[in-house]
Amino acid sequence: MTGQTQTHPVAQAVVPVVDILDKPEGARQRQILYGAVVDVTGSHGEWRQISARRDGYTGFVRADDLGAAVAATHHVTSLATHLYTSPDIKSPDLASLSLGAELAVVAEAGSFGRTHAGYFVPMAHIAPIRRRFSDPVAVADLFLGTPYLWGGNSRLGLDCSGLVQAACLACGIACPGDSGQQQETAGNPVAADAPLARGDLVFWRGHVAMAIDDATLIHANAHHMAVVYEGAEDAIRRISGQGGGAVTGRRRLG
Repeated sequence: MTGQTQTHPVAQAVVPVVDILDKPEGARQRQILYGAVVDVTGSHGEWRQISARRDGYTGFVRADDLGAAVAATHHVTSLATHLYTSPDIKSPDLASLSLGAELAVVAEAGSFGRTHAGYFVPMAHIAPIRRRFSDPVAVADLFLGTPYLWGGNSRLGLDCSGLVQAACLACGIACPGDSGQQQETAGNPVAADAPLARGDLVFWRGHVAMAIDDATLIHANAHHMAVVYEGAEDAIRRISGQGGGAVTGRRRLG
């Protein structure tokens, strides 16, 4: 009926990392983390078609990876943490969560928070959802050495745009999931001849890196198969020599 707004069921990720695929049993395009909220736009057997609330990313996820949505109160601020069966470091750990995962903490038990699902997480590893990092570069630094993973968004593996998105979201900065969209919307354009500044995003066709100072970049890349530091001039020369082309643009966060 015209004039009505269609609404979709809301769900959230209930496992540490959920792959968003281009089709059922297809290829990974992006990931969402524990607690991420999605709109369910379709059902295909054991698969659900979704749109991620954080950035509008669409695709297919396994139905078993989703559960009822509960408003988050906290987010993970350490590179990783664990969910425990009891408020005791010697109790069994049930899952490992990555930086950026979100939880609903309903009570405190000593140095642990009890989640709505009855699990326990160290309070030292989480912060209220409203409290964010202030420096995307400092967040990106936490992932130094993390393996490269196409479409990855967690400490288990990241790609170039996943690293940038994780760093931005941790600071409360809206950021799409793909480098092409990031080049269009993240931050503000910077002149090609302007000196690099901390937090600048440098783009190539299909790739993005973040400046940590006027001469050094941090990026997840398939050449090193990890999140690494690389001299800006060295990266520009290497990527061009490997057929990746010239720098296509820069954006400044903040």
